[in-house]
Amino acid sequence: MKLHRRVLVLGGARSGKTRIAQQLAEASQETRILIATAQGLDEEMRERIARHRAERDSSWQTQEAPLDLADALRAQAGPERVVVVDCLTLWLSNVMLDGRDAVRESKALVDALEAVAGPVVLVSNEVGQGIVPASALGRAFRDEQGRMNQRIAQICDAVVFVAAGCPILLKPTPPLSLKLG
Repeated sequence: MKLHRRVLVLGGARSGKTRIAQQLAEASQETRILIATAQGLDEEMRERIARHRAERDSSWQTQEAPLDLADALRAQAGPERVVVVDCLTLWLSNVMLDGRDAVRESKALVDALEAVAGPVVLVSNEVGQGIVPASALGRAFRDEQGRMNQRIAQICDAVVFVAAGCPILLKPTPPLSLKLG
């Protein structure tokens, strides 16, 4: 199966996004690389990371890039490789908590994605469907995550939304036709 050049896999927490992204990558004959953005800063996160590792077989190579994702993409993507980035939500959180300029970093990521030669599957949370965060930082994160998801969706060849483990193709879409009256 020939993978689209860039695919965005969106969904809520525990929706099955990572599993779908891995399946897309594993359907190709390319070398498989996971760029992981999570940081094992506490025991619960270390356990999550271990579970995700156990879900991948030995055909996967892993690179950790909690902050410098654009550089990692440029270094890892190539014509005979498929790269899965898991996940943009943790990456953006890392960027903001590190005090970096999230808008500039997101733009650098989009620029890197536009330039890479091989297929890339990006995993990201759709965070705009829940409650309004109580803190200013939470609202700023939600807003930037939504804007970044939109920019990345624009440059992706395909966008898949995952709900309850079920993938729903959002892009490409057939022409919209509405008959009224």
